[in-house]
Amino acid sequence: MSQNKRAELIQKALWLFYRNGFHATGMDLVAKETGVSKTSIYKHFRTKEDLILAVLRLRDENFRNMLLRGLEDKAAKPEDQLLALFDVLKDWFEEDSFQGCMFIKASAEFQEASHPINAQAMEHKRLLKEHFTDVARAAGFADPEAVACHLMILKEGAIVLAAMSHSCVPAGDAKEAARLVLAHSPRI
Repeated sequence: MSQNKRAELIQKALWLFYRNGFHATGMDLVAKETGVSKTSIYKHFRTKEDLILAVLRLRDENFRNMLLRGLEDKAAKPEDQLLALFDVLKDWFEEDSFQGCMFIKASAEFQEASHPINAQAMEHKRLLKEHFTDVARAAGFADPEAVACHLMILKEGAIVLAAMSHSCVPAGDAKEAARLVLAHSPRI
C-alpha cells in the first residue's frame, strides 16, 4: 500500500470511527467502507488500536490546524483570541458533520489512563491547553495556566452540550462565561 493509500485509509477510517464509535466499528466494516482488504490494513497497522492511534493523530493535526487558523482569522489580539475560541467552536457545531469530540469519545471508550488511546486523547487536550496558556501569557494574565484551565473546562463543556443538544447555543453560553473568567483573572 502506497503512502497515499495509507493516508486515504486513515482519513476514511477517521470518519467511520467518528460516526460509529471505536468499539462499534469493526475491521470488517473498515475494510468494506475503505475498499482496502483486511490483509492490507493489517500489513500497515498491526492492530485495530494502531489504526485508531493513527486516526487520532490525524484528527489532532486537522482539528488543531482548523482551530488555530480560526482563532487567527477571527481575532488579532491574544485576549480576543481567547474569546474567539467560542466563535470557532460555534462554526464547528453548525457543521452537518459535527458529532462531538473524537477525543472525548476515545477516552470514554478506552478509560484506563495507561491505555495508549486514552493517552493519545489526553495529549490532544494537553496541546490545546498549552496553546491557550501561551495565548493567555501573551495577553498579560498573571496566571496563564489557570486561565487556560478554566477556558478548557468551558470549551469541553460546550462541546459535550452541543453534541447532546444538537445545538450551537452552548458556544455562546461558554463565551459569556469565558468573558467573566477573563474579567476576573488578575493581570501582570
